This record gives sequence, C-alpha cells and structure tokens, in this order.
Amino acid sequence: MEKDLDKVVEEIMSTPNVTGCLFADHKGLCLAAKGAAHVDSAGILVAISEQACKLQPNLKPPTVCLETDQKMCLIQRHGTITGGIFKLKA
Repeated sequence: MEKDLDKVVEEIMSTPNVTGCLFADHKGLCLAAKGAAHVDSAGILVAISEQACKLQPNLKPPTVCLETDQKMCLIQRHGTITGGIFKLKA
C-alpha cells in the first residue's frame, strides 16, 4: 500500500498550483505528507472531515474547502483515509 500511496502523492504534487498534500487514517495518524502539508495537521484534517460528515450523515463524505485570499485546502474522506490538498489560488 505504501508504494501505491507514494505514487498518488507524487501524482498530486505534479498538478499545477498544488503546494502540498497529506493523507491520514481515521484516527488522525499521518500516512503521507509532502510539500506545504505538515504532519501535525493530520489530526485536524480528519476532525474537520468528521464534523462535516455529521451535517448530512446519510450521504457520501463531503469535500471541505478552506480558503484564504491566496491559498486553499481541500479535504475529503474516502473510506478510512482522509486526504488534504493544499493549493495556491489561480
């Protein structure tokens, strides 16, 4: 699984305007982080995703977008893995 995850991380990091990405398990343990994504933010990203899922619990997990004037962070859960992608706004 680690090689598959590394491949996904590299693919995401090669996308234009992406400055970092992070993947964490359902307990907030960081599985992979690269670029501007800091390992310490893994638990926070998982918690944000869990809280967003409570808004409509019968639907698939939503994508959460946190934005500033220049940057954004996209958070989405798939199964037991939560991912965060950090981007510059174009």
